[in-house]
Amino acid sequence: MDRGGGPVTDPQREPAPVLITDAALSYEEELAVRKRRYKIMMGLRVPCMILAGVFYQIPWLAVALLLISVPLPWIAVLIANDRLPKKAENANRFRGERPELEARPHPVIES
Repeated sequence: MDRGGGPVTDPQREPAPVLITDAALSYEEELAVRKRRYKIMMGLRVPCMILAGVFYQIPWLAVALLLISVPLPWIAVLIANDRLPKKAENANRFRGERPELEARPHPVIES
């Protein structure tokens, strides 16, 4: 033990900490991420509509910006309601003391 009361770790023994759980984010954290995604998507709709008004003299650009802004609420709801992807980690997982199977032949006892 070190003076702070925590365990002493040897940096030469294990290069990375052992992952002991595959726990997902808490519900509150996941909800916050999903709300942020929704706000960003809906925040993109307002500039599209404003730019459509600014570029009213270029009809094809104004119509294109309006057409982009129409499906954004639907897309925002789909993305916000989608579950977050699981993290792909290359973690050092605890394997325990498991002897591997031996390659040598074993005698078979038949009755």
